[in-house]
Amino acid sequence: MSRIPEELRYSPTHQWARREADGTVTVGITDHAQAELGDIVYVELPKAGAQVKAGQPCMVIESVKAASDVHAPVSGEIVAVNEAVAEHPERLNEDPYSAWLFRVRPSDPAEWDRLLDAEAYRRLLGEG
Repeated sequence: MSRIPEELRYSPTHQWARREADGTVTVGITDHAQAELGDIVYVELPKAGAQVKAGQPCMVIESVKAASDVHAPVSGEIVAVNEAVAEHPERLNEDPYSAWLFRVRPSDPAEWDRLLDAEAYRRLLGEG
């Protein structure tokens, strides 16, 4: 079974999202995603300042198995990226919930409400 923290929101494409006190949204990949990918060897982060659209690919993660797009869970402007993950991509396998990828300043707050809570994400995975 995948680890699914209760306090996060989730996308159907296996990204997690956490709303920060300043209104930004921190994004990463779920435990399920990293397990499916296998050993992650490369991360191509989006550029700070880039605009992303919910549900659209915005970066790439490569593993020994395949390259996989990461989809933005919410639309907005990328305000920060986690360079430490680009330098040490294996951190996504070790702890995907602390190895965040990027932060977005959302342009449509209603998109947050469309993300899955932990229970709905468990059901999506067939674990609920």
